Amino acid sequence: MSGTTRITVTLPSEQVAELRKLTDNVSGYVAEAVARQIRHELLAADLRRHQEEHGAFTDEELSAAKGRIFGAGEATGPASAA
Repeated sequence: MSGTTRITVTLPSEQVAELRKLTDNVSGYVAEAVARQIRHELLAADLRRHQEEHGAFTDEELSAAKGRIFGAGEATGPASAA
């Protein structure tokens, strides 16, 4: 495990109240959320870079990727976009 650094973060009071209902380990919860967001942004940058070099993904490529991510029984529509 890597080292840690103590920082101060300002959040809306309502978010803090909800956060405390969800966990006793606020630091761990926030660290996990930050790590997830960093992975999301790095993946988005990789996908943009790939498309700049190779062109936009085809419908077939997108469908195959969704199948690998969500499995063969993936639902389509707005609910699956989460």
